[in-house]
Amino acid sequence: MLSPGLSSALLESWNYFLYLAVILVPLFIGASFLVALAQEYLPPEKVERKLRGYDEGSGNVAAAGLGAVTPFCGCSTVPVLAGLLQAGAPLGLAFSFLLASPLVNWIAILLLFGLFGIEITVWYVILTLLAAIVGGLIIGRLGLTDYVKDVRIEDQQGQAVATDGGANSCCAGATSTTTHRNRVETAAREAWSFFTDTVPYLVLGMTIGALIHGVIPVELLHTVLGQENPLAVPLAALAGAPVYISLSGMLPIAAALSDQGIAIGTVLAFVIGGAGVSIPNLVLLNTLFKRRLLFVYAGTVVTIGILVGVVFNTLIV
Repeated sequence: MLSPGLSSALLESWNYFLYLAVILVPLFIGASFLVALAQEYLPPEKVERKLRGYDEGSGNVAAAGLGAVTPFCGCSTVPVLAGLLQAGAPLGLAFSFLLASPLVNWIAILLLFGLFGIEITVWYVILTLLAAIVGGLIIGRLGLTDYVKDVRIEDQQGQAVATDGGANSCCAGATSTTTHRNRVETAAREAWSFFTDTVPYLVLGMTIGALIHGVIPVELLHTVLGQENPLAVPLAALAGAPVYISLSGMLPIAAALSDQGIAIGTVLAFVIGGAGVSIPNLVLLNTLFKRRLLFVYAGTVVTIGILVGVVFNTLIV
């Protein structure tokens, strides 16, 4: 028989799980629809064509913006990235696209809005887009072009790997029809398919978040990630990658950490580190980058997580 204290903690965890479900499930379905609709009107080949004409500078801004509406998976980000590099686009421009794709997207934006409100969401988008632009400009000046593999992505379906589950919907591509109604209908079907594929990750993330909220002692969390620990933000950015489930599973954990008093900047550093340097991401990018450039990418994402976290903790919240 469970002790009264444990029973109370589990009941609190269950209530928090339901709270997360009520907030996140409708938002996730809506965000999935927006992502699918964006892919209908802006498929990877169109994104690549738009970016090929840009030079460094304005190209980094455009690349970050288009990366934000391109879901990170093997049938969108990787072919666009490969096409840009094969066409001779500046490496820094390609990196601005690459950095923005996993960190800023409709799913992240809407779920962040539902969990943390409009102010934090707007600042998150501004800071991560700015970081993607500046990061791309810096990497473009480091002379790392020789560390790009000579790989041609011929068959997008062969790259059916998504970093947030739902590889099939990620690789569905745009429909051949040009009517708005058919594109909306297709986007709705793909959104539902993506949601059903990703539900296990979402449920797992909500379960972990609920246990953090109801069972794990607050003192333990604050010992590692509390503001009294000067290394909390770097630790959070580094810890995100090995515990990454998916973006949909990561944000419920982030919400629980925030509700337990962990500073929002530390929480966002955790999300950025996980979303950008997860094992699925690195596996995908290993097809394009040699080891040194892969380390540069990972180090850049962790640095972005730390900088965004510090800015939030010291200047915004």
